[in-house]
Amino acid sequence: MKALTLIFIALIVLLQYPLWLGKGSWLSVWKLSRQISLTQETNLMLKARNQALDAEVLDLKSGRAAIEERARSELGMVKQDEVFYQVLDGAKPAILPKVQP
Repeated sequence: MKALTLIFIALIVLLQYPLWLGKGSWLSVWKLSRQISLTQETNLMLKARNQALDAEVLDLKSGRAAIEERARSELGMVKQDEVFYQVLDGAKPAILPKVQP
């Protein structure tokens, strides 16, 4: 009877091994599930970024206002007969010497 119990225990362990530690085990399924969810989150972020870039490209192709705004902000361009003022934060104004008349 004792030998039969040991045989059944060994048989149960052999049958349970693939379920818990084998190729298609619960552990590997859980890891793959986590990997899938992380990949889906990354894909959603990249999809949102691509939609924003598509909207920007469409805006640049269709209107001049977007082109002008980019030229002003990124290239520092100004229109003709326009005065450009640059304001520096935290800079102290220079003290100019008084001119005698």
